[in-house]
Amino acid sequence: MRNVAIIGCGQTKHSARRRDVNLAEMVGDAVWNALEDAQVTPQEVDAFTVGNMQGFGGVAQPEQWLGDWIGAAGKPVLRVATGGSTGGCVAQAAFYAVASGLYDIAVATAWEKHSDSKEPGATTGLSHVALGNTINMINCGLSFKHLLSMTLVGAAAGVACYQAMYYMYRSGSRVEHLDMVAAKDRRNAAKNKYAHLQWPGCTPEDIAKTEWVAYPFRYGHICPASDGASAMVLACEDIARKRCKKPVWIKGLAAYSDEENQIMSEGAGGIGILDASQQIGATMSAIKAYRMAGIRDPQKEIDVAEIYQPFPNQELIFAERLGLFDEGTAWRALEKGETDINGRMPCDPSGGVNATNAIGSSALQRILECALQIMGKAEEHQVPKEVHNAVATGWGGATNYIAVTVLGDSPY
Repeated sequence: MRNVAIIGCGQTKHSARRRDVNLAEMVGDAVWNALEDAQVTPQEVDAFTVGNMQGFGGVAQPEQWLGDWIGAAGKPVLRVATGGSTGGCVAQAAFYAVASGLYDIAVATAWEKHSDSKEPGATTGLSHVALGNTINMINCGLSFKHLLSMTLVGAAAGVACYQAMYYMYRSGSRVEHLDMVAAKDRRNAAKNKYAHLQWPGCTPEDIAKTEWVAYPFRYGHICPASDGASAMVLACEDIARKRCKKPVWIKGLAAYSDEENQIMSEGAGGIGILDASQQIGATMSAIKAYRMAGIRDPQKEIDVAEIYQPFPNQELIFAERLGLFDEGTAWRALEKGETDINGRMPCDPSGGVNATNAIGSSALQRILECALQIMGKAEEHQVPKEVHNAVATGWGGATNYIAVTVLGDSPY
């Protein structure tokens, strides 16, 4: 395979309702910002990979609408949809399109515009999945009791509650550590001009004052539903070295899927994973991506991590699955300030998904933010140390779809 680099990044301001633009205009803003950053014209782009959660925005096949707005008319367009991991898979698809030699320059873009669908957008969008599952459950003769427990579990937050409880039990961490993660991420987001929830000076005590939603989550722990888009320009090595002062190389990548977790297993098949914090797919993805990148000791060789964490427990869980901390110790590192922007292993200096969640775009943003850190373009949320290697994650479905991408300032 050819070496591939990110040479341009673009994103939009995120908020609960972007009423100033329609979907095509919003995505176009992100793509044109990325093209300008890369100093690439639309005519030079060979192909596009795109993705979002179609049901969440209420628009089927949105690329048919926005294609003209991003310069994709008459060019190959590949659409990807893998739940919350969509953005990560969009970036990985663009990587392979260029690495294969099929194209020299590709644009990866992902987005979500929740406010265009009937409120609340994400929940409404998930209803088409729930309906299909419900019909299958009825056909299988599932009891009314089990039908209710499985269809009214609470979507992503319901799954994450199980994760958090298992992790807290296994690691010895407490709700107070979830408060600390959420406060850190809101403070980081306050330094990111594109972020949605910005809370300068937020403290764990501030988060602890918010009301309970479902134990162990408080309202202050939960991510927003954001409107926004992000985009990257990827190029082969020859072009990247000519066009970009400091290209960011995609050094390793992998995407594994766990079997559906315990919510689907009890009454609807699957292998019955009882511990939702186990995340074997994340561990396998990290191992493969690190091997491809030549990373032998991530605790020493990774400088910054952008972890897909709509809920604060997931920053701790996935930091461990990525090998950044030993099993059950990420909360101890959090207490020591090691995951702060100026810490030993900065996690989500952008504020992450916990502060900004345009679902289709969120995993692509993690890769984009890592690229900005390596390029030194992260502005106020730039980590103070020099960043040579970074890792980004995305998860989707019932936390069973996992994408891991390793980036660096050198392809070797």
